[in-house]
Amino acid sequence: MKNRYSEAFIEQALIKVYSRGDRTIQSVADELNINNYTVKNWMKRKSLPADALQKKARRPQDWTPEQQLVALHQTHTLSGDALQTWCRENGLFPHHLSSWKTAFCAGAKAVDGGQELRVLKDEVKQFKREMVRKDRALAEAAALLILQKKFRALWEDEVK
Repeated sequence: MKNRYSEAFIEQALIKVYSRGDRTIQSVADELNINNYTVKNWMKRKSLPADALQKKARRPQDWTPEQQLVALHQTHTLSGDALQTWCRENGLFPHHLSSWKTAFCAGAKAVDGGQELRVLKDEVKQFKREMVRKDRALAEAAALLILQKKFRALWEDEVK
């Protein structure tokens, strides 16, 4: 028995396939519970208009940090219904925006921790200098011991 799919379903499936990112066609077909070859035949038969791919809803994890910052900037003054409308248009929920905001604030606090980072870098530099000084002192002590042994060996040969 042959499955019949509506044109809207086929179009949505193709949008999902064309915007799959690094996933395989097989994984998208499995997700939609469709045969892999059926999806490939649809891809051969139909081409999607360019604006169909542009209208696809992006997942929140698909947003780059720059896009997240722009979204936060655009929604900073919005509240209530205006915020809900903006979120619907962009395929997000308000909790995504708040989580992005906390992530950016945490990143800003990490930048403020620059003083701690500077102190740690200075300590590392001091430890490295101390290690080089101790290596040189150890090399000098080893050289002196070798010279002392050679000197004793020379005097013992002359005494005999």
